Amino acid sequence: MDEAVSGLAPLKVADRCDQCGAQAYIRVRMPSGSELLFCGHHGRSHAPALAAQGADVRDDTHLING
Repeated sequence: MDEAVSGLAPLKVADRCDQCGAQAYIRVRMPSGSELLFCGHHGRSHAPALAAQGADVRDDTHLING
């Protein structure tokens, strides 16, 4: 998924999950403009509910083990 499709910048190896510190694969931009980063595990838990609140979600979990 590229930035043009998701509207959100690609994640970098240095980006870390806001909840546990693992490598982030999911970026969520809230309607307020603030961003959250999640690993695959926490992203699967939180991103659907955040998207339902109008957040934009970039999910790069397909890159895990790639």
